[in-house]
Amino acid sequence: MKTLLSGIARRVIINGWIYQRTHERVRLSFCNFHVNLIKMPHKTKNPYNFFTYPNGLRLITVPMEHTESVTVLVMVGTGSRYETKEINGISHFLEHMMFKGTKKRPKVTDISLELDKIGAEYNAFTSKEYTGYYVKCAIEKIDTAMDVISDIFQNSKFDAEEIERERGVITEEINMYLDTPMRYVGDLFEELMYGNQPLGWHITGPKEVIRKLTRDDFVNYFNTHYFDKNTVIAIAGNIDADKIKDKVSKYFSDIRDGQKLEALKVNEEQSEPCLKVHEKKTDQTHFILGFRSYDYFSKKEPTLDAMSLVLSAGFSSRLWNEFRDKRGLSYYVRAGSNSYSDVGYFEISAGVDNGRLGEALKVALAECHKLTQELVSAEELSKIKDYARGKLAIGLETSDDLASFYADQELLKKEILSPEEKLARLDKVTAEDIMAVAKEIFMPEKLNLALIGPFKEDDGEIKKVLHSW
Repeated sequence: MKTLLSGIARRVIINGWIYQRTHERVRLSFCNFHVNLIKMPHKTKNPYNFFTYPNGLRLITVPMEHTESVTVLVMVGTGSRYETKEINGISHFLEHMMFKGTKKRPKVTDISLELDKIGAEYNAFTSKEYTGYYVKCAIEKIDTAMDVISDIFQNSKFDAEEIERERGVITEEINMYLDTPMRYVGDLFEELMYGNQPLGWHITGPKEVIRKLTRDDFVNYFNTHYFDKNTVIAIAGNIDADKIKDKVSKYFSDIRDGQKLEALKVNEEQSEPCLKVHEKKTDQTHFILGFRSYDYFSKKEPTLDAMSLVLSAGFSSRLWNEFRDKRGLSYYVRAGSNSYSDVGYFEISAGVDNGRLGEALKVALAECHKLTQELVSAEELSKIKDYARGKLAIGLETSDDLASFYADQELLKKEILSPEEKLARLDKVTAEDIMAVAKEIFMPEKLNLALIGPFKEDDGEIKKVLHSW
């Protein structure tokens, strides 16, 4: 299996799952759906162990009895929203450079060769609020995995010649995203939502900044963001928690000390529906229709998640039925939410024939309006909770999914709930809760639309649909 060394992660919860979109691979981890009576794929009394070292480094170990693999995941609480305009894109660029050599492994191929020799899967990803690195391998090779990943985390060289070479790689990655409407429309939507603020900037940064970043920029960013108190290590597999604790202490003995930097709070101002169009000659228009909603600390998040399941949980969902079964409007359609520490939004996305964009928008908005007027039936509510239960059981079978499940919670919220505890929250959501949240967020002054297709930003028909809702 060909693995990738880097990727952009856009954290969108769709049907209860965090889709971390990378070049060719989608990384999944369950986030916010909570129902009872689910068994973990291991039988330990406590599903995980948590330990904080004296320097503030946090470790989560997740024992799994019935697996031969182990995942070592290191996550850092930094991403593109911690950047300034002058270095926008450095979080992602630095992620690439972490695999370009260390003092112990000086050649560019040394790291990949060592991991390839043990048949490991390894990858990295950058989002707006976090960056992660992981190695998944056979359990007997865990020392190799920990040695390599701790080495790049503590001793990356940031060789000047390699930085120059990698500029071309980053530029082509940016070009690839720009040429992929299904992917790029997500960046366009957040640009519309947050404007000229770090959350509105692209994770990859603009090409003109990528061309100017210096080695000193990388070293300074590395030293001020990659440190003990800003790091969570999650290790899942057939492991002994006490032995792992000692191994982490050994391999991460040189981790830097530092203090967490706070990201700029987002300023949200909107009084009417907003539109952003990237005019492009295409055979299909990709759009995201979204509403401002809640941050990931909100107590209403489970209700928002339940609402997304009502709209797009599987082939029997409302949007699937309206878009595909009844009208043949699109190949894909989905609903979900994306949340940050201080803001969030609910979205519906699809790719449709250029001539049927107006119809698609009306159908999507009609389904939103329906949730504000009619209570979800007891039968449908039961169905989406069972759906979430089944998806969780499937999604937490592997060591990489479990490591991500726990690390995400600790890094972003500093609170860890077991799958049973998280599932219980969805179980408490009522039809009345869903209607109340729908009425709160499905409002014209919170409505935004971003699209890529052969349209103008002053298109009267599109604006008419938005303003007549």
